[in-house]
Amino acid sequence: MIKEKILVIGACGQIGVELTLELRRIYGGAQVVASDLREENELLKGTGPYVSLDVMNKEMLHVQIIRQNITQVYLLAAILSATGEKNPNLAWSLNMQSLLNVLDIAKDEQIKKVYWPSSIAVFGPTSPKRNCPQHTIIEPITVYGISKYAGEFWCNYYNHRYGLDVRSMRYPGLISYKSEPGGGTTDYAVEIFYDALKEKKYTCFLKEDTYLPMMYMPDAIRATIELMEADASNISVRTSYNISGMSFSPKELSAEIKKHIPEFEIIYEPDYRQPIAESWPQSIDDSVAKNDWNWKPAFDLTKMTTEMLKNVK
Repeated sequence: MIKEKILVIGACGQIGVELTLELRRIYGGAQVVASDLREENELLKGTGPYVSLDVMNKEMLHVQIIRQNITQVYLLAAILSATGEKNPNLAWSLNMQSLLNVLDIAKDEQIKKVYWPSSIAVFGPTSPKRNCPQHTIIEPITVYGISKYAGEFWCNYYNHRYGLDVRSMRYPGLISYKSEPGGGTTDYAVEIFYDALKEKKYTCFLKEDTYLPMMYMPDAIRATIELMEADASNISVRTSYNISGMSFSPKELSAEIKKHIPEFEIIYEPDYRQPIAESWPQSIDDSVAKNDWNWKPAFDLTKMTTEMLKNVK
């Protein structure tokens, strides 16, 4: 049996740090190569190999994949929704070209598996708002959503045309205390915990009743690895799986925080992120993921809030 050698691209981002640490726990530190453009994250230091890598430099990426004998690639580098709206051309170019570079090299080098995350940002105002199904109307209105939707079909194409084992899931908003949020529309659900503990108040950039699908990072990491470890014969979706944890509004989250910090106050000042949030579904139907590879979230709003406050402290 060939020992897996995994490359994580974008390892210092919000998902990357925790995913890299968990993969190293499972496969061994030396078997998981972390890479990013920025400086190595403090939490990763001393846990395994790190290389400075620009995923847009295809030649450099190709050399690393050969040199390190890589068998699996997790591509996490991306410009997220809110940041992407400030520079649409850059977001499109980075989000698309990075994926095409990885898919091309993976095909040529016969990489066993590729993971690439999509997002609920693929959905748009015409998608069903509640229990948004796996197969539905998809008309995104952000450059991030457009790039993710196009990316899903590139993954599907490389699977059908070349037999490349590419797997993907549509992340909801992700909540984590280990690394900074990366410029997404759901970032309020991370920032609020820091401000609640420090200032006892938070100014929210979304309206109080804006419901969005969310997930606590440990669930997201587990879902990612469970999807990647599932038998290929169980994978029926080669675009990207719907995945769900919980759905809540800023008002509900602040009420949950108040149970722990009674003096906590929240102020609402919706900005340019409000229309983005309103274009997305309020909840997601992930029954296909549940059927195909037995996905099941472990955290709800109450459990997640308790954990976040304890850990951010």
